[in-house]
Amino acid sequence: MFQPKIPTMPQPSGLVTPTAVVQPTTITPGTPAPAPAAAPAPARPVVQLTPGTAVALVGAGTAVVLVVGTVLVSLLLAVAVTSASVAVCAVVLRSLIASDAKRR
Repeated sequence: MFQPKIPTMPQPSGLVTPTAVVQPTTITPGTPAPAPAAAPAPARPVVQLTPGTAVALVGAGTAVVLVVGTVLVSLLLAVAVTSASVAVCAVVLRSLIASDAKRR
């Protein structure tokens, strides 16, 4: 049951091409090859920062900061409300258990 099952390799069928024989070649010393010319660096377009694009970037950055801040503050507020409600429930349960113990 726990013995590994090793698959058997089926015999090849159809045409089988023989492996190619690589013949060694001799290298004759000659004149050295000329060094390749350095390729020119591709010209990158220069970004022009106009007053309109600067205002747009500032506006977009401000919007991102406000959205992220709103999300973080709402998460913090959700945690605070949840912890306050759990604390109120704990106080009520403690009061109920204490009053039940006094009656007995």
